[in-house]
Amino acid sequence: MIPRRFPAFLLGLTLFSTRSASAQDSVKWDLKTCLAYARDNNITIGSARLNVETGKQELLLSKAAKLPSLSAVTSQTYTHSKNANPVVGGFQTQSSFASDYSVSSGMTLYQGGYLNDVIRQNQLIIRSDNLAVLEDIANIDVQITAAFLNILLAKETIVYEQDLVTTSEAQVKQAQQEYDAGSIARVNLAQLQAQLATDQYTLVTGQTAVRQAILNLKVLLQLPYGTPFDVATPRDTLMATTLVPSLDSAQRIAYQTRPEIQIAQLGIQSAQLDLSKARSGYYPTLRASADISTGYSNNNTDAYFRQLDDNFFQQVGVTLSIPIFSNRINRTNVENARIEIRQQELNMKAAAVGLSQTVEQYYINVVNAQGQYNASIDQLKYASESYRIANEELKAGAANIVQFLQQKNTYVQALQAYTQAKYNAVLDVKIYEFYTSVPIELK
Repeated sequence: MIPRRFPAFLLGLTLFSTRSASAQDSVKWDLKTCLAYARDNNITIGSARLNVETGKQELLLSKAAKLPSLSAVTSQTYTHSKNANPVVGGFQTQSSFASDYSVSSGMTLYQGGYLNDVIRQNQLIIRSDNLAVLEDIANIDVQITAAFLNILLAKETIVYEQDLVTTSEAQVKQAQQEYDAGSIARVNLAQLQAQLATDQYTLVTGQTAVRQAILNLKVLLQLPYGTPFDVATPRDTLMATTLVPSLDSAQRIAYQTRPEIQIAQLGIQSAQLDLSKARSGYYPTLRASADISTGYSNNNTDAYFRQLDDNFFQQVGVTLSIPIFSNRINRTNVENARIEIRQQELNMKAAAVGLSQTVEQYYINVVNAQGQYNASIDQLKYASESYRIANEELKAGAANIVQFLQQKNTYVQALQAYTQAKYNAVLDVKIYEFYTSVPIELK
């Protein structure tokens, strides 16, 4: 289950960049570019794709097992020894040279369907590995989207923080003039100056948050150190109140399309093939073989090619192996295969339950986030109006400084809540829609 929020320090994935840019210019990447880059360069995804290639090689190997084997062997032997001399007695030294040549071939004709089961199982493994690639892509898409939206949130936050600093500077300037003219007390000026310092501190913190959010996404993309990078702001306003599919519809679509469910289904089919392979141990094995060989020795007075012809040997045979007693190996293999089928069925149930819970949790998140967003709109509306009135009264000298600062803090809190609620709702909507096979995109 993918968590609803993604802390920056958990978003580190290993990717490599092939982009370059001048040190002076920031490279603007939209979400689509980030997602495409990660899919092409992420090491986790790349490793999963290599698993697919390995599976293809295993499939070719299993198909080749049904073909005849062919091997050739040649040996050249030089022998030096002492032998008894039957004529004059004693021993004599004798040397000899011999050559042997052979070609053999073998083929399995029948093995209880074992070879066909291996082929079908390797085909399932390739399908499962391909689905694992899609699953890794899906997880990384969600994480990159969360990091991307976090940058947009941080950037939007410093916009209003800059406005607050600008407003506070104007207020301090006006208060300074009034203080110099003797219209207000020193404490009133000090309160506004303290508020300006607080707003400046908040702005610096927000600017740091933007840099940190950008760094988090760069780490996620594994861009080289010092590579200029920034994100492009979507052209259209982010929709936080988009209508989303019903929970029943979302769960049905997710069950039909999500790779983790299909991987679990393939796991059951693969376990069933393991059972079939185990049962093949009870059946006879029929193999065909063929051999040809010849040889030469210098101890023979015949010519080289004459000896090769005289020693030419051919053999064709069929071997039938019938299992009678296998020390319970076959029975144990069958029982273990049955256990594995039950285990895969449990994995399937776990995947289905987990997916259902995940989709329902995101549905709850969407409903809650959109509700908070709608409430934050009204909250910001009234807080903005109160702050506007308090600001006008302050300019006119009719407002108490403490009351004004209270109204300002209320406005800032409402603005922060609105901004946070908007991006939370956008993220939750995108992830929920993602589970219904809607691609993630920000236009």
